[in-house]
Amino acid sequence: MSQPDSPTETFKKALAEATRTLADDPDLAITYSVDPPGMTADGVRLPQVSRRMKADEIVAARGAADGYALRRRYHDAGTHARYRPEGQMARDLYEAMETARCEAVGARHMPGTAGNIDARIGQEAERRGYDQISQASEAPLAVAAGYLIRQLATGRPLPEGAQNVADLWREFVEGQAQETLSGIDDALEDQGAFSRLARQIIDDLGYGDQLGEDPDAEDDESGEDAEAEEDESPPEDGGEQDRQDQDDAAPEREQDRQEDEGQAEVHEGESPDMEDAEEAEMPEGEAPLDPPPPQPASEADPDYKVFDAAHDEVVGAEDLAEPAELERLRAYLDQQLEPLKGAVSRLANKLQRRLQAQQSRSWSFDQEEGVLDAGRLARVVANPTTPLSFKVENETEFRDTVVTLLLDNSGSMRGRPISIAAICADVLARTLERCQVKTEILGFTTVAWKGGRAREKWLAEGRPPAPGRLNDLRHIVYKDADAPWRRTRDNLGLMMKEGLLKENIDGEALEWAHGRLARRHEARKILMVISDGAPVDDSTLSVNPANYLEKHLRDVIAMVERRKLVELLAIGIGHDVTRYYDRAVTITDVEQLAGAITEQLAALFDADPRARARVMGMRAA
Repeated sequence: MSQPDSPTETFKKALAEATRTLADDPDLAITYSVDPPGMTADGVRLPQVSRRMKADEIVAARGAADGYALRRRYHDAGTHARYRPEGQMARDLYEAMETARCEAVGARHMPGTAGNIDARIGQEAERRGYDQISQASEAPLAVAAGYLIRQLATGRPLPEGAQNVADLWREFVEGQAQETLSGIDDALEDQGAFSRLARQIIDDLGYGDQLGEDPDAEDDESGEDAEAEEDESPPEDGGEQDRQDQDDAAPEREQDRQEDEGQAEVHEGESPDMEDAEEAEMPEGEAPLDPPPPQPASEADPDYKVFDAAHDEVVGAEDLAEPAELERLRAYLDQQLEPLKGAVSRLANKLQRRLQAQQSRSWSFDQEEGVLDAGRLARVVANPTTPLSFKVENETEFRDTVVTLLLDNSGSMRGRPISIAAICADVLARTLERCQVKTEILGFTTVAWKGGRAREKWLAEGRPPAPGRLNDLRHIVYKDADAPWRRTRDNLGLMMKEGLLKENIDGEALEWAHGRLARRHEARKILMVISDGAPVDDSTLSVNPANYLEKHLRDVIAMVERRKLVELLAIGIGHDVTRYYDRAVTITDVEQLAGAITEQLAALFDADPRARARVMGMRAA
């Protein structure tokens, strides 16, 4: 006889069937994974549900299932692609509004889905810290637009964090697009009509230059061209008579053409005066609102400036060197890793207990029922009147974890320090993968020494004062969190490449890494910075206050710790970095990884401050 399904499996099967029914697609493939939820052409990937079936897991699974099912049912990919804008900001707005449309239509026809999606939105808003922000610039406009569209279309109140974001942007969005927004109800059920309305809203918000060509206008032009060709084609009969009529009418047509050209010249000459007249007739207070202000260069410090970010780059390590060169550099790094084989096993065992990356179990003893506790049978033998002792197996709370290692790739790390940093990243990444913890490895430097094309532009514009950051950033992705270690291990060899290491602007790199990590779905997120000290960029510091980059780094650290979405750790390579990071250790040589530093590294991942203090003593190693 087959074993009955566990409650978790029963829930998963029921949710899968409900998702197929909502999507009106009986063949839709449903899977559950720790990877981020998503939808493909023939299936849906939902968040994993553990055997504990915690409330937040059920909310996430149900909300994601309903959202994807409704998009599957009410969304047409061809129509969506037809009206999709070209620019990134316009595209983000368009996608957010279409998602809101599908969910709003579903709420009209199947009201039960609205509660699940509300719960999911509230959970996501809380995870992203939307309930704590106080300025519109701290929240994406596209997210706010999606919330507002959903609220207008359904009439339902938004969860707290989402409501906060919607309220921060409401005055701007409704002030710019009030008239267009009034047509949402009529267009909601028609994706084509809604797509045209969404494009108009994007134009109202000041991003019309990112829309690209109007697909409806192209169709109109092609239809007019076809009609014109049909009119111009000669008839089958009477061709000679028509040609004679055309010849007779030629002088009149020439005179009409000259009059039309003269009128066109007059109109062109009058256009400036007409524009002035229109401006003069416009009543005061009726001018359209200005486009939204540009996003600040940094969420942590609105006063932090970047003179020109056009040449900044985020690049994969494999794009900066040929595969053969990466393999050669990796072999050089492996030679230095040879003495540390035993360190990986020791570090893995210590991290395993602290990260709780796998679901572990514990026992409650001296229970009145459960499994007989054989370890306490001796008491019964010694005194038969002693009652039998039982134990009950308990599951500890499961928190899946993702770790980002952010490596300083500055010129001051050249030589032994960069080797230590690369070896630390290698040992930690392999260890964490053994613990089934996803790991991302990032690096940061600049494209050029002492200012790149940003500085050249600043010089060409006459050296305006207080320009802000004056170099071109290069942020490197050595390993994506979802990429297996075996496919990316050669990438770490890039740090041995001559000429890679230049300046270091730590604040922006930390903010970039934090943003990538905050978007992950894992319950616990850890960001570990491996650096040799303070940020330095000669070009920037020569024309700004001496503490300009250091202040920004401190502001970013304060923002990360205030939002509490990510735990921040640090390893100082040859320098004490505890003046910036509270949870930090210092490594001066790779041999320390195999010694006492292993215990301190493991302690960095402990969420209990008292447990960390017992291992590390003071804040620094």
